[in-house]
Amino acid sequence: MPSAKLEKVLNASIEERRTKGTLKGAEVVIAGVKQPVGEKGYRYLLEGYGGKEFLKMNANSYLGMPLRPDIIAAEEEACRKYGAGPGAVRFINGTFKPHVELEKKLARFHNREACQIFSSAYATMIGTFPALISAESALVSDELNHNCIINAIRLSRPKVKEIYKHLDVADMEERIKKNIGEVTRVIIVTDGIFSMRGDYAPLDKIAEIARKYDDRFPEGVVVIVDDSHGVGAFGKTGRGVEEYTGAKGIDIIIGTLGKAFGVNGGYVVASAAIINYLRETAATYIYSNSITPSEASAAAKALEILDGPEGPKLLEKLRALTKRFETGLVEMGYEIIASEHPVVPLMVRDTKRTAELVKFLFDNGVLATGLNFPVVPKGDEEIRFQISAAHTEFDIDYALGVLDKARG
Repeated sequence: MPSAKLEKVLNASIEERRTKGTLKGAEVVIAGVKQPVGEKGYRYLLEGYGGKEFLKMNANSYLGMPLRPDIIAAEEEACRKYGAGPGAVRFINGTFKPHVELEKKLARFHNREACQIFSSAYATMIGTFPALISAESALVSDELNHNCIINAIRLSRPKVKEIYKHLDVADMEERIKKNIGEVTRVIIVTDGIFSMRGDYAPLDKIAEIARKYDDRFPEGVVVIVDDSHGVGAFGKTGRGVEEYTGAKGIDIIIGTLGKAFGVNGGYVVASAAIINYLRETAATYIYSNSITPSEASAAAKALEILDGPEGPKLLEKLRALTKRFETGLVEMGYEIIASEHPVVPLMVRDTKRTAELVKFLFDNGVLATGLNFPVVPKGDEEIRFQISAAHTEFDIDYALGVLDKARG
């Protein structure tokens, strides 16, 4: 076979990952979902494990939207009306009314002039960055930003790339100052919620520094925030880190429909001028199909729920369950990074021990994700738990009980 030599190299790379303990390995296959019964929330059935039930604590569906009958009904109705897929990229007759309506609703939700939907949040970042970063730009980025931001920066090829210490706005400011007179445009980019840790960027301070130096650059200082884990799960009304910190002056927010909203897709909200430009220049929008009309309708329904009377109740429950889980872990002596966000990292700080604990949880019917280098820095190995409003107090206490047994 012509590829035999290549396959030998690839297999060696896989084996090296296995030896280091960083191999992700085979993915579990979800074969069914059992509805809540009594005190128990949803339970998942995995292929190859018979009728064994698993509590899922590694999903991004923070509000429990994917299995709600009203979300499913909205998607089914739109599918019957518009078909199963868009049939083309949007500028070639691929835009449907649900796409346009969802963009208007997301723009209003974020108090922005306009919105643009992409196939995913990753595609949103990869499409937005190269379009907005010129050859005379300086890019200033938090050192723990998500992989999509890192790869978007690589594709963008800014004149200057500055990486500041995690959440260190003083370091960020120094890196802006050193580029005065050297570039025409500065782009500051940060995650809103850092998905591996559950901590958040001080967007109020970042925006204040951006305004402070905006006049020192011919094309200004622009702040871009990827708040995919924040929107729908953080802030009093679920509007993310911008709301939580009271930030003023965030230029561009990138979000996802695939986490708290429970569907699929990504989006960017900004001024009308920026969105109009991105529709003409963002490659992952122009040359890639959008989400389906039915997904857009389901996302619009999820947004309606979040922004309606039920939304605050879901968010309050989410915060209460998160606090219950965090408190239980701390009382047992586990190390965590505390936050109101439903990502709860249990810091293990050892690759082998992380794998052992994840297996113990799995054997006892709890699905959680172990994170090792290079996904997280060496020494920050952890198990990431993610709380959902679809969980119950019984679910939280069950997981805590398993972790209590694991201490022995």
